[in-house]
Amino acid sequence: MTPTDRHLLRTLAPLLAAESSAEASAAGVEASDLEQAVWLKLLERLQDDAAPSHPADWLRRAVRAEARRARRAALRERPYRGEEATEPHDSPESSALTTERRRAVRAAVRRTPGHCPRLLTAMLDPADPTYREIAGELGISQGSLGPMRSRCLGCLRRMLASEVPAATPRGRVRETDRWTR
Repeated sequence: MTPTDRHLLRTLAPLLAAESSAEASAAGVEASDLEQAVWLKLLERLQDDAAPSHPADWLRRAVRAEARRARRAALRERPYRGEEATEPHDSPESSALTTERRRAVRAAVRRTPGHCPRLLTAMLDPADPTYREIAGELGISQGSLGPMRSRCLGCLRRMLASEVPAATPRGRVRETDRWTR
C-alpha cells in the first residue's frame, strides 16, 4: 500500500463512520459491520490499482449498496429448526421486554370503554377461566360473551396500533393525505 493510499484511508475514515452509522439501523446491521465490508471493498480496489476517481462519492455509494445487500440478506435468512431465533427466554433483556409488553397491554385494557376492561381483565387472568366462568363473573349471558369479546379486542387492537406501529417487511408506512379526505 502506498503512502497516498494510507492518506486516502485516513481521510475517508470519519466519512465512512458517519455514513455507516446513518445506514446501519435501517439495514438492521451494526455500523461496524458496514464499515468493515466497505473497507474491504476499498482495499480490494486499491490492490487492483483501481482507486476511485471521486473517493467520497464512491464511499457513499458503497455504503448504501452494502446496506441494501444486508437488508436483502436479512429478508431471506431464516433460523434453522430448533435454533433460537431470538434471545433466550430467561435472559434479563427478554424478561424486561416481556414485562414491558404486558404492562402496555394492561394499561390499554384499563383505558378501553364500557364493559371491556372487566371482560379483558377476566380473559387475561392467569387461571385461564372458561367462557361460562367469565360470563358468570360479569353477569352476562355466555352467548353474548363472544361478540362482546370481539368488539373489545378490536378496540384494544386499535388502541395498541396507534401506540405501537405494526412491523412491516420494508419498514415504511404510506400515510394518506389528510387534506384530500
